[in-house]
Amino acid sequence: MERKSLLVIIVLFFLSILAVIAGTSLGNTVIPPLEVVQSILKIGSGEHDFVIHTLRLPRVLVALLVGAALGVSGAILQGIIRNPLASPDIIGITGGASVAAVAFVTFLTGTVSISFMPFAAIIGAMIVSVTIYLLAWKNGVSPIRLVLVGIGLSAIMGAGTTFMLVMSPYFTAGKAYIWLTGSVYGSTWEDVFLILPVTAIAIPCVVILARNLNLQEFGDEVATGLGAAVQRQRLVLLALSVLLAGVAVSIGGAIGFVGLIAPHIARKLVGRPFGSLVVVSALIGSMLVFVADWIGRTAFYPLDIPAGIFTAGVGAPFFLYLLFKNRNQL
Repeated sequence: MERKSLLVIIVLFFLSILAVIAGTSLGNTVIPPLEVVQSILKIGSGEHDFVIHTLRLPRVLVALLVGAALGVSGAILQGIIRNPLASPDIIGITGGASVAAVAFVTFLTGTVSISFMPFAAIIGAMIVSVTIYLLAWKNGVSPIRLVLVGIGLSAIMGAGTTFMLVMSPYFTAGKAYIWLTGSVYGSTWEDVFLILPVTAIAIPCVVILARNLNLQEFGDEVATGLGAAVQRQRLVLLALSVLLAGVAVSIGGAIGFVGLIAPHIARKLVGRPFGSLVVVSALIGSMLVFVADWIGRTAFYPLDIPAGIFTAGVGAPFFLYLLFKNRNQL
């Protein structure tokens, strides 16, 4: 790892620690940062323990973990597809999770515990991703077929989601709309313990496999000539991307554009080597979701605006900028 990349990672890591303290400290009731640290270390007076440990800290941690998972998922897809416009929400992974979650809310609310909805979203993301992979297969999976099939299935998933929303009762549709916008409101320690093991295992696995994606950047023929098992490696990396995006969307809802923006910012900071890019994409994604959620939680109090509104507000113009910048390559 280059010295510049290591320095960027260290700075972003400390910013993430500061984000945990600041996010837990700031809100309708401002808690001094020192009291936050003391409460986290279990050495404080306990005066604000309920606010810190029940209301704010789980939400901050979930925002950081969701952002990290989406950032890495987007980096993997951009590396596999070799297209700067690739991200989980654009090629259909998020759409699969969304249609499964909305179907759960529409048809199973009241009969099955809502705590099972994250698992429904993960299963939906996996089913759609397998479908994309199978439909894109023709003597192997090429990046262009993968993205075209993904965009087509994403449109179908969007239509199915809209149909269920139109047919649902008002109350059910309202709950689904909030989830589709993307929000970490009401996050609990159960959510933290669901997403933490996945990110803690999957992201290091992606870093270990970074060399494979560095080879695939040269094209399938060159990578195969250098001894890479391109199709097998692509399948493993795609599975990791789906797992990360699925668990992130299952907890935080359909927060858009983080998987698109984070890898691009990371690439500006550390260049193209995929090992550094994965780690920086995770840290940038964390900060994006954290800042979006913090603004939505504090700037419009007593309203709690979903984080997905702010990521979409930044991501949509960013997507158009990338589309214009890369128009000669598309």
